[in-house]
Amino acid sequence: MKPAIELAAADLNPQGGIFCPSKQAGMELWNGHPRVFLDVGKHGQAKCPYCGTEYKLKAGEHVHAH
Repeated sequence: MKPAIELAAADLNPQGGIFCPSKQAGMELWNGHPRVFLDVGKHGQAKCPYCGTEYKLKAGEHVHAH
């Protein structure tokens, strides 16, 4: 199992989310899957249902989503 990708609050969009596949996950367009929105801001972490990549906020990071 690969380690979770740690994100800063600045890496998230204004709603507190990120899309997978992402640059952070190291996926290119040719080897990716359909783009899926993950709400990392809500619980501080999220897991992609397609590839299993886990994203989480770095320690001490806080999201102020609208």
